[in-house]
This record gives sequence, C-alpha cells and structure tokens, in this order.
Amino acid sequence: MSKGEQTHDHAGHVLSGSKLIVPSSHDHKVERAHFMRLVETRPHANLLGVQVEALDMERAVARVEDALCKHRKGYVCLLGVHGIMEAQRKPSLAAAYADALITIPDGMPAVWVGRWQGHRGMDRVAGPDLMLEIFQRKEFAGYTHFFYGGKEGIADELSASFTRRFPWARIVGTYTPPFRDLSPAEEEDFIAIIRDLKPDIIWVGISTPKQEQFMNRYLPLLETNLMFGVGAAFDFHTGRIQDCAEWIKRAGLQWFHRLMQDPRHLWRRYLRNNPAFLWQIALQLTGLRQYSTTQAFHATEFTQRPARGHANFSQNGIQPVAVRVQPESVE
Repeated sequence: MSKGEQTHDHAGHVLSGSKLIVPSSHDHKVERAHFMRLVETRPHANLLGVQVEALDMERAVARVEDALCKHRKGYVCLLGVHGIMEAQRKPSLAAAYADALITIPDGMPAVWVGRWQGHRGMDRVAGPDLMLEIFQRKEFAGYTHFFYGGKEGIADELSASFTRRFPWARIVGTYTPPFRDLSPAEEEDFIAIIRDLKPDIIWVGISTPKQEQFMNRYLPLLETNLMFGVGAAFDFHTGRIQDCAEWIKRAGLQWFHRLMQDPRHLWRRYLRNNPAFLWQIALQLTGLRQYSTTQAFHATEFTQRPARGHANFSQNGIQPVAVRVQPESVE
C-alpha cells in the first residue's frame, strides 16, 4: 500500500498502511472490545511472556488456509526454546512475535508448558513438517511460493526438489541473501522482484531471530499475503541436516540430535538457552515469577490479490526466478 493510500477492512474501517484508524468517542470502545474478543477467543499459552497459540498440525493448517482464502496479510512464527529465550534478550524480537498473525509451537517444551496451562490439544508443529504439509495438500495447489534464504544454491535445489515431489506446486522464484542486512540497492531489487512475481507465500529460512525481524520489517513493503519463518527447513529438505526418529522428537531431544551433527555452531546456543529456559519456566509455572504477554492490536489488511490459481503464470509454464546476491549467505 503506498504512502497516504487508504483502504478498508472487512468491517469497513479505514486502514492506513498497516495501522487501523479507529473512530473516536463511543466507537473506539466498541471496536477495542471487538478486537479484545478476537484475541481472547484464540487460545494461547504464555511462555515467559510470549504468546504461542494452542495449535496442532490440523489446526495450524486450517489457520493458514483461512488466512489465504481471506487474503489476510501477515507472517507466521514457529516458536521453540531458542526463540523464546532470544525474545527475553531482544525486545524487538518479542515485538515481532506479538505482531505475528499466527504463532505455532515448534518443539516439545512449548507443548508441555501449553498442556500444563490447560491446552490439552496443543501439539508440536515443526517448521519443516508444516512446510511439507502445505506443499503436499491439494487445497494449496493454486497458491504461488517464493523461497528466501539458505546458503548458495540451497533455495534453488529445494525449488527443484519440491517441483519434482509436488508437480502441482507453483514455485515462482528464489533469493539467496547475504549474511548481513540487505543494502538499500539490494532491498530495492528484492522488493521489485516480489512486486513483479506477487507470490502468495514467501518461505523465509534465515534462522531466529533474523527471520522474525526480517518478516516484521519487510511484510508491509512486499506484495505477498503470508510469510513463514521456517529456520533450518531448507537444510532439512535438501538433506544437509539429518532428521531424527519420532520418539526422539517426542522426548524433546531433537536439539541433542542436531547438536551431534553440528556441535561447533550449536553448543553455545544450547548451553546458553536450555538451562536458562528450564529455570525461568519453573519460576513461571510455580507462580514465583509473573510474565505478562504483549498483545498487538493491528488490523488485518485485505489486499487486492490475484484469484486463487492465477498469478500471471500458466500452471505448467512457470519459470522460477533465482536471485543470488553474493556467495556469502545466511546460515
């Protein structure tokens, strides 16, 4: 949406940029109460002040499908111990989580805490698993996808692999960013690419907290509906990270399996985060420390998007755009 341009949401309220302009006086109280009900009716767990929705795979997929069908603009965060602990240290990350359209439990510790707080149906939804689920379901076949992230060549390899596995998938482009913030020129080029391709979904694989802050910053600038922060999913689906047995995941030990594969890069993260999380969550669950959650009241932007299955490409004639900024790329 250009500067100064206004549109309206489904209730007829004026939207300016990504902010809701609520009428003054009595209407203000009515609308605030309406948004409060919307937030309160979406069950969530409180993990050290970070809201994580009480979802399992089916409910997460249903939320995504609903957002796409209604052309809701937003980003999706998958939260585990690493992200929750980083949010304690970085207020910008905590704010990014609060602004997310959907927050999903990625990891058993988040699920265990949610169940302790009464959300019995909450279950683990890992980023790589959610990505596969969306690509393999035919109800998402009409939507277009774009891959952002990975080291040199990984996004292209993933695009080729998913095109073979899911012939109905419509992957319109990839972008390999540098291992730093985009320069003004790179940012302008990237925004122009997305403006031309208009993908329905952008998959972002540049690790936490960079991917959440990236989505929070760039979503208003990009002509897309949903962005997903899926971390190491690109590496999982191209075989660079080996998956583990389901019982290891259910036992909450996938972090150890990953540590054994890449101890040089991961030992510091787990040593810093895991003991601190156990200590702080014990204080929260025993009531010795209170963590209030931040609720973001932001209007849903309804964008003029192509109808489902139409993105100026024929179903069998899509030519994906691949962009590489420089060899040094994100881990």
